[in-house]
Amino acid sequence: MKSRQIKLKHLIMGVAMAAFFFTSIGSIWSGYRMNVDSIKENSLETNRVYAQKLATTASLYLEESFQILGYSADTIASKMNDETALNEVTERLKMQNNMFNSVLVTNADGLVLSVSPPSEEVKGEVLTSEGAQEALTKKIPLVSKPYEGITGRLIIFISYPIFSETDEYLGMVAGTIYLKEQNVFYSLLGEHFYHDGSYVYVVDADGRIIYHQDASRINDIAIENKVVQAVVAGKSGSLQIVNTKGVEMLAGYSAVPVAGWGVVSQRPLNVALEPSFDRVQDVGIKALPLMLVSIIIVLWAAARIAHPLQQLATLTEESLDKKNVEGLKSVRSWYFEAYYLKSALVRSLSFLQGQVSYFKDQSTTDPLTGVTNRRTMDTVLAKWQEEKLPHAIILMDLDHFKSVNDTYGHAVGDKVLQYLANNMKTVARDGDICCRYGGEEFIMLLPNTTASEAAQVAEQLRETLANSLKPCGRPVTLSAGIAVYPQMADTTEGLIEAADGALYLAKQAGRNRVKVVGQEQMQNNERK
Repeated sequence: MKSRQIKLKHLIMGVAMAAFFFTSIGSIWSGYRMNVDSIKENSLETNRVYAQKLATTASLYLEESFQILGYSADTIASKMNDETALNEVTERLKMQNNMFNSVLVTNADGLVLSVSPPSEEVKGEVLTSEGAQEALTKKIPLVSKPYEGITGRLIIFISYPIFSETDEYLGMVAGTIYLKEQNVFYSLLGEHFYHDGSYVYVVDADGRIIYHQDASRINDIAIENKVVQAVVAGKSGSLQIVNTKGVEMLAGYSAVPVAGWGVVSQRPLNVALEPSFDRVQDVGIKALPLMLVSIIIVLWAAARIAHPLQQLATLTEESLDKKNVEGLKSVRSWYFEAYYLKSALVRSLSFLQGQVSYFKDQSTTDPLTGVTNRRTMDTVLAKWQEEKLPHAIILMDLDHFKSVNDTYGHAVGDKVLQYLANNMKTVARDGDICCRYGGEEFIMLLPNTTASEAAQVAEQLRETLANSLKPCGRPVTLSAGIAVYPQMADTTEGLIEAADGALYLAKQAGRNRVKVVGQEQMQNNERK
């Protein structure tokens, strides 16, 4: 009989220890995987948004280049035989904003009439390069593919045709970018916002690299890269890939349609996941003492069990496997040993479930601002659309936020973002959800809300920010765009796109204001 009692005690001890071990490992692993997935999604979205912003910057640069060159073309159309006037124009274009490494004017045959900075190798020569000949032939504003110029440099040629008042083709005015030397890309794209192996590069329509932090990579063909294939096809998005060095990357990409270019921003996967490793390690270290204490208590209580061992062992095993804390609480602990065994199990399982809840909360909340993250926002919007729930969204963006980071540093910039998030929570009504969309962009989700009601909420928030000092010690305003489902869009993507269009109008109108989708059209109709 005594031998049988010893075997039952060992069985209970083994079940208790195994349950603690597997429950702990399973909970930590589950939380870790959720955190990894969340970090991947956030990093991919961050890189996508960053690439999109850089692509927009590049597009604006090219459009501005065409405007400036076009103005100069109109100015010198009547002065093609005046060398002094041509020299003044090329010198002004070269010096006024450092857009180009060099500027030149040619006649209709490609003969260089003026160049800045002055170059004996170029002036008086006929341009025979592929980029120049394409511009002379097509006689339209053009961004060339990379080619080797007269001076042996790798060049991109941005040209604008010159026509007389009678539409006679007179030649062209063009700016060049020396790809393997310091150029405008370094100012436009700058250093990537991480300092951990992340980088940005730009490709042309053939998948040829025209900007890279590593100058030796410029002019390489990268068309085999899946991201490059997508962005050359005019697409924008994000993708997890393995780069040419065998490193797993989380890449965001965006097209520059005006030139057929593509911008790629990518971050090493292992770097992005480092916080997740540290967090799991920290949780494990903090949980270990309590786990050890709990196991010791369970083993001590199990050794003291005399009756009824079978019932208590069965209930304990089932409760641990199913994480049913309430089931353990219902066990009648009418004697000293059973009471301590039950208490230890309840405390341990509650702690483990708390860790799981912690990881779940981390996966749904933006860690910097404490508002809902992009992933959870997408889930909520998908649910509302499935339920056909009318709702409005407010897409907002801090005005000139980059200057805050540049002037005061990212730590102060983070405080400004937190300040905005706190004010969003203050103006939010019951049922409203505050979300971080990415970077300095935030979204408020307002169920069962009209456009005018949403505008009131947005105006309240805008006025609060406009009339208060931020953590950086100066006013920082916001612009916002409002769209309503289903009146203004019948899909989530369409709704966000509509709100983004309204936000763009708010920025164009001078910032620090709120625009509603269709507001401009309605105002025009009222005037009529």
